[in-house]
Order: sequence, then structure tokens, then C-alpha cells
Amino acid sequence: MFKKTNNEVEMTEPKTSIGRFFHSLYLRMRHRGHDESYYYNEDGSPKFDVNRPLESKKRSFYMNQNLLAFLVLIPAFILIVLFMIYPIINSFVIAFTEGFTWVDGGGSFAISNIILGNSQVCEDMSAVGGSGIVCTDAPYPSNFGFGNFVYLFSDTTYSISLFGQTIPTSLFIKSMWNTFELVIFEVPLTIIISLLIAYFIHSIKWFKGFFQIVFFLPYVTNTIALGMVFNLLFSSYTNGSIGGGFINIIFGSNQQWITEGAPRWAQGFVIVAYSIWSGLAFKILVFLSGLSTIDKQYYDAARVDGANAVTIFRRITLPLLSPQILYITITSFIGAFKMYTNVRSVYISQNTYFFGGQQGVEWITVVGYLYRDMKQTNPTHPGYAAAGSIVLLVVILLITVAQFAVSKKRVHY
Repeated sequence: MFKKTNNEVEMTEPKTSIGRFFHSLYLRMRHRGHDESYYYNEDGSPKFDVNRPLESKKRSFYMNQNLLAFLVLIPAFILIVLFMIYPIINSFVIAFTEGFTWVDGGGSFAISNIILGNSQVCEDMSAVGGSGIVCTDAPYPSNFGFGNFVYLFSDTTYSISLFGQTIPTSLFIKSMWNTFELVIFEVPLTIIISLLIAYFIHSIKWFKGFFQIVFFLPYVTNTIALGMVFNLLFSSYTNGSIGGGFINIIFGSNQQWITEGAPRWAQGFVIVAYSIWSGLAFKILVFLSGLSTIDKQYYDAARVDGANAVTIFRRITLPLLSPQILYITITSFIGAFKMYTNVRSVYISQNTYFFGGQQGVEWITVVGYLYRDMKQTNPTHPGYAAAGSIVLLVVILLITVAQFAVSKKRVHY
């Protein structure tokens, strides 16, 4: 069927029926899209030399590659504009507009509310003995400045403890301080614990899949459900008797953990423990993926040189995992500064805006403050919450930039 002539392979006409069948199939594959008359003469002989180069189909329309890339990115760009750029612009406009209020018919875009100017506020006065619906002009603010930001730091009815000293401060500063404390304890502990767990899971051969499932469960479990579990674990009797939650039963104590009169350190311990447990799963997966890409030859060479397990981990594993460590560190800091559901889940049995303590704000976070101010404290003045969100954005950006600057000499790609 094939013969070699002058260092070239040439296909000849097969003599058997099976050979002719595959020969015909071969021709159809090389010149598909045409009927049989395109391939054969009237006597059945093929029209074309099967060894000739394949014909490339010429396109009648060519699109610029940059234009093609832009068209492909349009759906993602629309989503980014709607759910990222648009809210950020709105927050900046509201934050720097003193006394911002929503105007009837102004829509959700802050600038359109400002353009519409004054509006009428109509109330049904019949419920209080009045005469039907009464409409009054609501003057719209025209001042732009830092009034909303000043409000965040003006109140001093709350306090924080610093080096044993009680310092009066505003609720926003207290929420920032609480967030910093939780971040300092939760982020390093979560990274270290998840890295060690991933390292040991990667090292074992037996029950490896079982341990991966166990540590992955918090990632697919509802946050509120996890909070309810921790609420039951650390619950306690308020009448002074021993027991209550599982932790107190084990240690035979009646330590108040998350009740209204519980010590600040006890409430913080429960929040940090819950945050660590709920954040392990994703970090373990990232570290496991990084460990699987490390070439085993590095470990074999280190063992030949007499390095022990600690030296191998410190000199080989950590440097080669530095990109994953940087990614986990940045995302962990961002997630910790946006902490809200972790704290609320621990206090799930209390009211919606309860964050521990006698005043209900013992462990309030920045995001918790924004929700509380926007929905409960100042629902008609969204500018305060918008200003707080801008401050949080700036803090996260500064910390992220600092992490990138430090990582330039520490990360090995």
C-alpha cells in the first residue's frame, strides 16, 4: 500500500477491498466536504495525488486580535463595572456629600440624586390626628467635604484598653481597634496551622483523602451553622452552676465565654478560634496544591546531604511555597479586615446588632459598625457608613502595598 521512492513515502492504489475502503476513508478525511465525484473520475480512478499538501481553507473575514480580545472580555468587564467600580464610585460620592439623602426618583446612583436637587417628603398625618398626606420640601445638601469623616472620630462615649489604660474614643475607632486585634491573632495562627496541616497531610499515605475531607468540611458548611456549633460548645450556665457547653463540661468549670457579662479575653478567644477553624479549609487546599508542585529531587538531594526534616522544611519547603504564602497572607488580611459574619455567628442567639459586652459592642468590627450605623443608628444618613467604608478601603490598600513591597525579596517564583 505504501512504497518508498527517493526517500519519500508514496501511497499506491490498494488491491484488496478492505484496503480500498480505508483508502477511500483516507481520501475523505483529507478532502472532506465534497461528494464522491470530486475525488474520482468516471472510471473510478482517483483524481488527486494523495501525497500532495493539504489545502488550507482561506477565511473570508479576519478580525484584529486586540478587537477579538476586547469582545471576549466585555461580559467580565460589565460585571466588574456593575459590582465593583459602580459601588466604589457611589461610596466616594456619598462619603464626601455632607448629609446625603436619597431623592425620590433619583435611582441608586448617588450623582443622579444630587442632580435632581430638592425633593418632597410626604407623610400620612392621619395616623397622628392630622389631615391626610402632607408634603414638605426636603432641602438637599449642597456641601461637599469631610463632615462624614469627622463624625466617625467625634464621639467619645466608648473606650478601648491600651497598655492597661482605658482611653475614651469613638465607636468607629473602637471597631478599628477590635479588628486590628482579631487580625493580629487570627491571620498568623491560621496561616501557620494550615501550613503545618497541609504539610503533614501531604506527607502521609494512609487516610490522606479522609483528612482532606475532614478539614475541607468547614469550607462547604454554612457560616451560621458553624457559629451555632461554637455557640453551643462555649455556652455556660448563668446561675453559677457547673457546665453548660461542651467545653465547660470537659473542664468542669462555669467560665462565661460569650454571655453578656463574659470577660473580653474569653469572647475574643471564641471569635479567634471560630475564625481559625472556618478559615483553614481554603488555605490547606492552596498549600496542598503548592506542595504537590515541588520536585521530589530537592528533598532527595537534601537527604543525601544529611539534612533533617526541620532543615528541609525551613530551607526547601518554605522558600518554594513563598508564592502561595504571599497569596494566602494577602487574602487572609483582606478577609480578616472585612470580618463580620464570624463575630455575628458566635453571638447568633442575641439580637442582630449585638457584638458582646454590656453595651453590645465589645467586639464590634469595622464592617459590623458599618452595618449597625447604616441599618440601626443612622439609617437616614448613609454618608457616615460610606465614609467608614472608604477608611477601611484605604487601610486594606496600604497593608496590601506594604506586603507586596516586603515580598519582593522574600518570594521565589
